[in-house]
Amino acid sequence: MSLPDSELPRTEDEWRVRLSPEEFRVLREHGTEPAWTGEYVDTKTPGMYRCRACGAQLYPSDTKFDSHCGWPSFDDAIPGAIKEIEDNSLGMRRTEIRCARCDSHLGHVFHGEGFTPKNTRHCVNSLSIRLDPSGA
Repeated sequence: MSLPDSELPRTEDEWRVRLSPEEFRVLREHGTEPAWTGEYVDTKTPGMYRCRACGAQLYPSDTKFDSHCGWPSFDDAIPGAIKEIEDNSLGMRRTEIRCARCDSHLGHVFHGEGFTPKNTRHCVNSLSIRLDPSGA
C-alpha cells in the first residue's frame, strides 16, 4: 500500500497530479479541513492509519481517541513516522506534524491537555490519512 521510494513525487507539480485538489491543499500547502467534516472524525474501525500521500504507516487505530475537537485525534504515532516542526503562523505558537517519509502536512500536535495518560493529542486532518482496515 505504500508507494515505493522510486515512485514518490519529487516536485509539487508531480504531487498535484497524484492528489485531489482538496488533498493537495491540505497535504502539500499545509491547509486544514473544516472541523467535523472529515471522514475519520468518529471512525472506530480497527486498522492502521497511513499517510494519504505516500502510504507510510502513521497511527495504529488503538491510539485514536475522542477529543471532541472536530478532527481525528491520536495520542501516539509509530516511532519515526512523524516529524515535528515549529509553527508560528496565524499568530499562534504550535507544533506542526508532517509525514517523515514524504514531508506532507498532517496537522498539529498538542501536549499537556490531559486527554489521555500520554498527555498528547495529534490533531490530524482526515484528508491527510487513509484507514487500512487490514492493519498491514
